[in-house]
Amino acid sequence: MLFHSVQFMALFAVTFAVYWQVHRWKAPRLLVLFVASFLFYAAWSPAPVLLFAWYALVNWIGGKLLIRFGEQERTTARKWVLGLCVASHLGVLATFKYLNLFLATGGTLAQKVGLDWAPPKLGLLLPIGLSFVAFQAIAYMVDLYRGDLEGGHSYFEHLLYLLFFPHVVAGPIVRAKYLIGRFHQVPELTPEAGARALFRMATGIAKKLLIADVISTGLVDRVFENPGLYTSAECAVATVAYTFQIYFDFSAYSDVAIGAATLFGFPLPENFNKPYHAQNLFQFWNRWHLSLSTWLRDYLYIPLGGNRGSNAKTLRNLMIVMVLGGLWHGADWRFALWGGIHGTFLVLLRCYWWYVNPEAEKAKKGLVGAAIGILVTFTCVALTRIFFRAPDIQHAFAMFQQLSHFTWGLANVSRMVWITLGVGISLYALPKSAYEWSVQTFNRAPVLARAAALVALGLVARQIAGFEVQPYIYFQF
Repeated sequence: MLFHSVQFMALFAVTFAVYWQVHRWKAPRLLVLFVASFLFYAAWSPAPVLLFAWYALVNWIGGKLLIRFGEQERTTARKWVLGLCVASHLGVLATFKYLNLFLATGGTLAQKVGLDWAPPKLGLLLPIGLSFVAFQAIAYMVDLYRGDLEGGHSYFEHLLYLLFFPHVVAGPIVRAKYLIGRFHQVPELTPEAGARALFRMATGIAKKLLIADVISTGLVDRVFENPGLYTSAECAVATVAYTFQIYFDFSAYSDVAIGAATLFGFPLPENFNKPYHAQNLFQFWNRWHLSLSTWLRDYLYIPLGGNRGSNAKTLRNLMIVMVLGGLWHGADWRFALWGGIHGTFLVLLRCYWWYVNPEAEKAKKGLVGAAIGILVTFTCVALTRIFFRAPDIQHAFAMFQQLSHFTWGLANVSRMVWITLGVGISLYALPKSAYEWSVQTFNRAPVLARAAALVALGLVARQIAGFEVQPYIYFQF
C-alpha cells in the first residue's frame, strides 16, 4: 500500500477521523492505530506481522526482566538479558535477510576449493521493513538498559511501537521516546500544526511522483540496466540523476511519514538536512538518513569504543560501522563494498586531519574552498552510489568502464528528464526559508483554497506520472 495510492488515502482518512473522536481515551486511540497499522502492512502480506509479534514479545519480556533486576548499572544479569534480546533480534534479521547470501557465498567458496557442495535454496521471503523494525527493537532494549527510557509498557504497546504504519516499511528509525514513550499522553493537534503536516505530506508525494519516479523511468533504470548501450556522458548524467533520485525518493517517504505521524500527535525527528551541502564525508553522514546515522553512532560505534581508544582503534571502529551499515542496506556484498569504500574515505580523511593538517577540520573555508569541498564530496557520493544502484557487481563495473571511455553525446536524455532534473536540483538548492514561506502561505490560505491546491497537485501528478509508479527505494531494506 504505497503512500500515494487511493487505498492509503482512504485508510488514512478513516483512521484520522476515528482516532480524533476517541483520542482522549488511551485504549481506543491505540487500538485505532493498531488496526490501521495492521491493515496497512497486511495489504502487502500479513504473515511477517508474526515476526514483529516475536520482536515485541522479546522486548516485553526482556523489559520486565531488566526492571526486575533493578537499575544498577551493568549488572551481570542485566547484561545477559540485553545480550540475549539483541542476539534474538539480530538472529531473526540475519535468518530472513542474510542467510541465503551466506549460504550462496559458502557454496561459491566450496567450489573454489574443490568441494562439491550446493547450498540449499530456502526461499525465505524478506519482510518489508524488517531492518528498520529490528533496529528499533534493539534501540528500545539498549535505551532501557542504559536508563534513558522508562519501562513498564504493555505487550500491545510494544507491538504498536514496531508496527506504527507511517514509518514501518521504510523508516525513519524512531527511538522509543518519540513513540512508545508518548502512548500515555493525550495527543494534541493545532490547526497550524495540522496544516503544516498536511502540506508536508503533499510535498512528499509530489517529490516522489513528479521528480524521483520521472528521473527513474526516464533515464536511470535504462542506463544502469545496460550501460554499454549509452555514452560516457549519458552514464555520467544517469549517475548524478540517481543521486538526486534516491534523495527525493527517500526524503519523500520521510516527509509523508513525519507528516502523517504529526497528524496523530507524534512529532518525529527529521531524517535529512541538506546532505548534498556537505563539504566532506563526515558532514554528509551527519546530514543523510539521520535516523540510521545516529543509530549506528549510538548503538554500534560508541559501544565498540568510539573514539575513546587509540587512533588505530578509532579507525577500526569507523570501518566496522561503515561496512556493517552498508550491509544493512541489502543482502548483497556490493552493499558491504559500498560501505567499505565510504569507510576507507572516512579513514583517509581522519588520518589527514590527524597527521597532515590538524587545523583543516575546524578551519572555516571561504566560498571557493566550500564549493570545492561540496563538489568533491558530491562526486564521491555519486560515484560510490553506482555500487548501490547497479543490479550486481558486474553491472557496476560495466558502468565504471563505460564512464572511462569518455564518449560524448546525450541523445538518450529526454527533455522531460532534463526539465525534471533541473527543477529537482533547483528545489533542493532553495534555502529552508523558502520552504517555510511556502508552508506559511499554505496555512494562511482559506480552507477551500488549500483543498483546491491539493486536488490540483493530484491531477498534475496523475497527468505527468503516466508510467507505472515505482516502489520506494528503501522498501527493499
